[in-house]
Amino acid sequence: MTNDTKNSPNSRLFGCDKAVAETIAALISCYQRHGKLLVCGNGGSAADAEHIVGEMMKGFCLPRRLSDDDKARLASVASDDTELLATKLQYGLAALSLVSHSALITATANDQDGQLIFAQQVWGIGQAGDVLLAISTSGNSQNVLLAAKAARAKNILVVGLIGASGGRLADICDIAIKVPSDQVAEIQEMHLPIYHHICASVEAHFFA
Repeated sequence: MTNDTKNSPNSRLFGCDKAVAETIAALISCYQRHGKLLVCGNGGSAADAEHIVGEMMKGFCLPRRLSDDDKARLASVASDDTELLATKLQYGLAALSLVSHSALITATANDQDGQLIFAQQVWGIGQAGDVLLAISTSGNSQNVLLAAKAARAKNILVVGLIGASGGRLADICDIAIKVPSDQVAEIQEMHLPIYHHICASVEAHFFA
């Protein structure tokens, strides 16, 4: 294998090209319908959830400058802050990390059941046409599985970012991105270039 092949974008998808392409298409469709992306996971996958939302909600690889119309709207209300807002704000692709809301998560764990910390959020804010990206290296994280089941009940498309075995999550997902490893550290290392590719591809569709 040449260095060019090793470093090509497709080589970093670890044979998951079809599922990744389906995910990109699903997210583009979601955003065209004014839907949103919900992301959840535990441990390192929780950090990945935060990372993904950061890439979607502001410029990642491309500038997302405001239109003249939006700059004019800001100018009509922002007064002395017009220049800062008009030149620094960027367009976002609506995304929420379900690992971030500590008060809600702890209240759900205390008042209901700790396994419902993601499912409660999906049920409360998810809408038909949204996408849930459920990240689990084992595919068997119960709180992630319950979130996926809640999403399916609300007609939210579920994408699983998982390992080779897929676990129980693979059977619940609409799209399963299964990287070729059963080792947690390797799975997490493979997940990162995959979700970077997804974020960059969706961004390019709307902002290139």
